[in-house]
Amino acid sequence: MQSMPPMPPRIVFFAASLLGLFAMLPFAVIAWARSAPSPSRPIHIVQDMDFQPRFNTQAVNPLFGDDRAMRPKIAGVVAVNGGSGSSHLEQGVVDGQWATTLPSGIPMDMSTLEHGRTRFNIFCTACHGYAGYGDGIVNERALDLMGNADGPVYGTAWVQAKSVHDPTVRDQPIGQIYNTITHGIRNMAGYAAQIPTEDRWAIASYVKALQRSQDATLQDVPPEHRESLKQ
Repeated sequence: MQSMPPMPPRIVFFAASLLGLFAMLPFAVIAWARSAPSPSRPIHIVQDMDFQPRFNTQAVNPLFGDDRAMRPKIAGVVAVNGGSGSSHLEQGVVDGQWATTLPSGIPMDMSTLEHGRTRFNIFCTACHGYAGYGDGIVNERALDLMGNADGPVYGTAWVQAKSVHDPTVRDQPIGQIYNTITHGIRNMAGYAAQIPTEDRWAIASYVKALQRSQDATLQDVPPEHRESLKQ
């Protein structure tokens, strides 16, 4: 009768199991690292351009004569896609005064006014109203809520939207109205980030036409149409 081969010592099974467990440990750590967020920087095996030499704030830079790493803006330089550099087009200013005309390239015609009316209706009527009297639906709703609030409003306030027919606005040059649309004024925020430059000029043109429509005189009417208005 053939005898059974002797069984290996129990310590051999224990050692093999332990080695197998340790062999799987790196894969478990890698899986955890890939799935769990970490506040530490990732390990960069290939550096590429992740770390580059640079100067810290207020550091000394011997490359320049004044040894300053933080360089001031160079006068007259305009960033790429940063604007045309024209104070008339960008700010509504000509020779230090508010512009009274549209910038070159933007015609004062019905196409510009119609485009301005469309943009005005989208961006401005909510507060200023379609006729520009400051009676937009958002303004009316805010005033109604403030007037009917039960108890304190805890610092919440709403300022009546300005009427564009108010003499303080009606007499403003078109460049000043454009500047207000661009940068805002008092409680009104600027719309430079939302409305392109040419569209802001179109809105300013429409506002001037809207003002004229409510404050016109007989002399503003073309001669060939004045007689019909007198009847």
